[in-house]
Amino acid sequence: MRIVPVAVAAIVALGGPIVAGAQVKLAPNVVELKRENYQKDLDGKKTDLYTLRNKNGMTVRITNYGAKIEQILVPDRKGVFGDVVLGYESIDGAINGQGSMGAFVGRYVNRIGGAKFWLDGEEYKLAANQGPNTLHGGLKGSRFQVFSARQISPSSVVMGYTFKDGEENFPGTLPMRVVYTVSDKNELIVDWEAYANDKKTVASFTSHAFFNLTGDPSKLILDHVIRVNADKFLPVNDSLAPSGELRDVTGTVMDFRKAKPFGKDINSDYEQIKLGKGYDHHYALNKDPKKPGTMTFAASAYDPASGRLMEVFSTEPGMQLFSGNNLEAKVPRDLGKGTVAFAFRSAFCMEPSRYPDSPNHLHFPTTVVNPGEFYTGTIIYKFSAK
Repeated sequence: MRIVPVAVAAIVALGGPIVAGAQVKLAPNVVELKRENYQKDLDGKKTDLYTLRNKNGMTVRITNYGAKIEQILVPDRKGVFGDVVLGYESIDGAINGQGSMGAFVGRYVNRIGGAKFWLDGEEYKLAANQGPNTLHGGLKGSRFQVFSARQISPSSVVMGYTFKDGEENFPGTLPMRVVYTVSDKNELIVDWEAYANDKKTVASFTSHAFFNLTGDPSKLILDHVIRVNADKFLPVNDSLAPSGELRDVTGTVMDFRKAKPFGKDINSDYEQIKLGKGYDHHYALNKDPKKPGTMTFAASAYDPASGRLMEVFSTEPGMQLFSGNNLEAKVPRDLGKGTVAFAFRSAFCMEPSRYPDSPNHLHFPTTVVNPGEFYTGTIIYKFSAK
C-alpha cells in the first residue's frame, strides 16, 4: 500500500460566524480568523484555512501552510470560550512568524546532533540550522511546506505532503498524511501515517502547538500546573542536543511526576535548566516496553485562573517539554493575533514524538523506517475545565 497525497479541495464550506453549531460565549479578546486572509499562492500551491467544530462549540482552525494550528477555542470553568494557542491572523503572519508555531513537524522533529547521522554505513550530512545541529527537519522541513488538504467532515481535515528522496539530504521518498479531528469529547486528535516508498530512512513527527490556557497570550504560563508521566529525561549538551544519557528525574527540578507550577523551579541553578534557559527537554515517557505504540497518558497542564485543563495522550515514546524560551516579543516574528507580542515564557509546548537525535544513539528507540514499512502515530489533546 502506498500513500497518495490528497488533492487540495474543501468539501465543506467554511467561513461564517466564528463558532457554529452551538450557542457559546466568547472572551472579549478572541480574534475572528478570516479564511480569505489565509488564501495565497505559495510555491505554486494554494494556502487556505480550515475550520473544525464539534457539537459543543469547540473550534479549531488550521492552515495547510505547515499544517499549522492557528486557533483552538475551548471553554473555561465559567463556560466562556477562549483561544488557548498562539498563532497569527494571516498567511503572511504565519510565514514571517515563528517557524514552528502550530506546525506539524517532520521529516525529523527536534535536533539531530552535529547535523549528521549514519545509516547502513553511509553518512548523511544535513543543514546546520540551530548552532551545530539540524532542527525540525532542516532549512525547509514540513513546517515551511504547503500541504495538500481536504476537509472530510465538519470536524476533520486531512493534509498530505511527500518528502522527496534527498530532500534536506535525508534518504528515501516518504509520503505522509496527517488527519486533524475535533471529537465531541473536546479532544483535538492528531493522527499521522507515513510510508517508506523506496529506501530506508529515519523519521519522527510531532505537533508543535504553543499553548496558553489562560486564553490571554499577554500573560505568562508560570502559574500553569504541569504533570509529566516520565521517570527519566534526556539531558542535553551546551547546543541542546541530547548527550545520550537517560537520567532519572528523582531529586531534580526536572521531576513533574507530581504536578507543580512551571515557575516553581524554572529559574533554578540546575545545569540543565541553565542550558535551556528554562525547560526545553525530552522526557522518556513511562511505557510498557512490550507494548510499543500503545496510547497512554503523557502529560497535563492546568491553569488555576481559568480552570482549563489540557491532558495529552500519545502513542509516542517521548515528549519534549518547552517553556516558550524562544519567545522574545520580536516584530514581526512574535506579533500574533490581536497584535499581541509573544513575550518570553508566554506559552508552552508538549510535543510527543520519537526521541531527538536517535540515529546517533543506538540505545534510543529506533526511528528507522524500512522500505515498505509504515510509521504511524497519534497525539490527543483533551480539554476540560474544573
